[in-house]
Amino acid sequence: MSDHYGRFQLSNTTEQARRAACQIVEAFGSHDVASYFAGFDSDASFVFYTEPRIFGSRREYEAAWRTWEADGFRVLSCRSEEVDVRLIAEDVAVMTHRVRTRLVGVTDELHERETIILRRGSDGRWLGIHEHLSPEPEPE
Repeated sequence: MSDHYGRFQLSNTTEQARRAACQIVEAFGSHDVASYFAGFDSDASFVFYTEPRIFGSRREYEAAWRTWEADGFRVLSCRSEEVDVRLIAEDVAVMTHRVRTRLVGVTDELHERETIILRRGSDGRWLGIHEHLSPEPEPE
């Protein structure tokens, strides 16, 4: 019985982490800036291939985002494909997926891959603690 219970808990926990990660992507895709950043812990780190620096906190990334918006940055849509969420520990999960994004002023849809690492806090809420975005390689 404990084996069955353990698997049930794992499945439920993984689904909670998956929902949290998908909410981050959905908020990004609708340019819901407040909800997007609310999905990340304040000490989260961010690595983007389009940026020369690594953002060491949500505050640093938010400041850069405001600068980008002042220059016309806006997300039109973001579609997630091949989503995989794996529980690494009972309070840590890793989500990987392919991302298809459209931005204002960019003609072509961006094809990228992303990893979001999430941690469940003492309040039970899953928050992103790291986001890494890279370009999708060209097919051979």
